[in-house]
Amino acid sequence: MPALLLVAIRFFRAIYKGLQQPEFQALSLSVVTILVAGVWFYMRYEGWSLVDALYFCVITLTTVGYGDFSPQTQIGKIFTVFYILLGLGLLAAFIGALAQHATPGDAASRRQQNNSEE
Repeated sequence: MPALLLVAIRFFRAIYKGLQQPEFQALSLSVVTILVAGVWFYMRYEGWSLVDALYFCVITLTTVGYGDFSPQTQIGKIFTVFYILLGLGLLAAFIGALAQHATPGDAASRRQQNNSEE
């Protein structure tokens, strides 16, 4: 249990450090926006509860895909295709940016070092 607590602290510290940068703020807002849009859509057009819609959005964007939920309407299936194409890229970029802030060292100094090597 202590290891899980340490991972959680490191995770939230990385988010806090990331939110100090405008690029990370924009990326975070984009991820939240796509999650909210997906939840709204599935609640509205598939008739799912808030929890079911959020669960489906997270499972879909992380490509876990348990298969216990799937859109039943034509519009839901079409939306899901575009939702995956857009959301997967955003989530991957967010996780990559988060990983930069979670690793030891300052992300800005790593970026500066990478620029000087080029």
